[in-house]
Amino acid sequence: MKFEHFALNVANARASVQWYVNHLELMIARAKPEPPYTTFLADESGRVIIELYSNPAAQVPDYKSIHPLCFHIAFVADDPNATRMRLLAAGASAAYEETLPDGSFLIMLRDPWGIPLQLVRRATPFSPA
Repeated sequence: MKFEHFALNVANARASVQWYVNHLELMIARAKPEPPYTTFLADESGRVIIELYSNPAAQVPDYKSIHPLCFHIAFVADDPNATRMRLLAAGASAAYEETLPDGSFLIMLRDPWGIPLQLVRRATPFSPA
């Protein structure tokens, strides 16, 4: 099987999409211009997809109250500290940072709506199997 996408119901899909495009360099792969504003965002590889939508059929989770270890969206960052500063200036909020025993460096933030984001610089990057 192949992973297709990860989906999140958000309060304001159009604003969230714009923030992710502007500040996390994601690209719109497909979008529905009317409610629920379902939008598929792709990373630079075009293989990793996040779907954001505002669907009133389901409650939007209180993302701010969910611990980042329950779920988060992780992004590789060559310079996590510089990326953190840029995202904080764009409305993200800081959560915590940690260096793992293998030397990998992780910074946890939240987007302006509380969704946990992780910036990661791995000591040994993942490679395709």
